[in-house]
Amino acid sequence: MATRLYTYWRSSAAYRVRIALNLKGIDYEPVAVSLKPGDDEHREDAYRAINPQMLVPFFDDGKVAIGQSMAILEYLEEAWPEVPLLPETQPLRSMVRAFCNAIACDIHPLNNLRVLKYLADEFGVSDGQKSDWYAHWVTEGFRACEHISVSHAHDGPYVFGKDLTLADVLLVPQMYNARRFEVPLDEFPRLNAVAEACNELQAFIDAAPENQADCP
Repeated sequence: MATRLYTYWRSSAAYRVRIALNLKGIDYEPVAVSLKPGDDEHREDAYRAINPQMLVPFFDDGKVAIGQSMAILEYLEEAWPEVPLLPETQPLRSMVRAFCNAIACDIHPLNNLRVLKYLADEFGVSDGQKSDWYAHWVTEGFRACEHISVSHAHDGPYVFGKDLTLADVLLVPQMYNARRFEVPLDEFPRLNAVAEACNELQAFIDAAPENQADCP
């Protein structure tokens, strides 16, 4: 069977996986699952049968079928090692993983669509308060990420220097979302420069939300 990625154009978690697939040169079939309120295709029985978590992304290559973007990225790293996105040696390998988790575990979960919706629906949080909530957690996380990346700035244009890693794969979608929600980013010159360098590469361009078939 064809390798499939169940995806949504605006999902930053799916965006991460699209970037990694492109960097590794893995052909895949994107299967659009709309998370748009009113569509809610991820909550339909047909998709729930595929992914009980009812989230995107979900990856299926006929051998492994899994959700959770970090698990998918680790699997891609093991199954397609020809283009590595984790450094070969320690401590850099673990440092890349820690940077990724700062985004995937500390920033993203507090700011995804279902959390923001819950804040509004259950606690009556206003749009302005949601924006403040979003900006707070992005800023807190990015301050740490900026500090980490600055220490490698002399080595090259990417988060950890001259080589692309999963850190860049995680950073670019989070930066995209931060700009979408108008989070001030002037205090993060290194992260801005890294994102700019990455976004000049075709793998990142092709993975961008506006270049997806399901983008309105």
